[in-house]
Amino acid sequence: AGWLCDSLNVPLLMTREEYLAARMLAADHPPPPEVALDFYAQAGLTPDQLAMYGKRFGRYGNLLSDLPESYYRIKDGDRLTINGRRWEVVVGRGHSPEHACLFCPDLNVLIAGDQALPTISPNVSVWPTEPAADPLEEWLASCAELPGRVPEDTLVLPSHGRPFHGLRRRLTTITQEHEAGLQKVIALCKEPQRVVDVFPALFRGRITDTNLIMATGESMAHLNYLERRGALQVTRDASGVRWYRAS
Repeated sequence: AGWLCDSLNVPLLMTREEYLAARMLAADHPPPPEVALDFYAQAGLTPDQLAMYGKRFGRYGNLLSDLPESYYRIKDGDRLTINGRRWEVVVGRGHSPEHACLFCPDLNVLIAGDQALPTISPNVSVWPTEPAADPLEEWLASCAELPGRVPEDTLVLPSHGRPFHGLRRRLTTITQEHEAGLQKVIALCKEPQRVVDVFPALFRGRITDTNLIMATGESMAHLNYLERRGALQVTRDASGVRWYRAS
């Protein structure tokens, strides 16, 4: 965005929470803060895995051009005119703080970004900066709200995969998958489990060094959701590792 704004001499339009989150992520640089290392150690990562995380910390910021120092805020319900057509800002949450989708009634098109995907579920994660967050609740609420904002025959343009029709049907399917995952987590936690121990309840694929951090964050999102609703209790062992057990 910074390169585009500078090269074309145009302003940046963005939601406030996304802009602030982007600036926070861009400011990350090695070494990782102790709170981040503690967060993943409490989840059950091994010393080797923590060392790998430390080596990769801050890479995101190195991939970005400098962010613009100012922006024009857009909000849910705002209307923008792009190339003579009206687009409405439709905000979703959970995957990221204030994700702006864009809906054009004339074209009956929704640019959905990562908020709704055709074949996979968006990553909904807890991060070290807000360890007690409940993004899954926010994402499920968005899944319930978004279909009421656009017609069911709207063409949805996602950030991954092919365009598709049937937003309500797709979000219902993904929501049901998450609900099933939550029940699997509860069943697994009849005996105490760490964050890394609940991967089999939520992911069909193999967790490797490449996707370990995202898998940990998404597992934390499910565990936080269940803990806040009284379905799980959490304790810490002598090493500070968190153990979850069904209430």
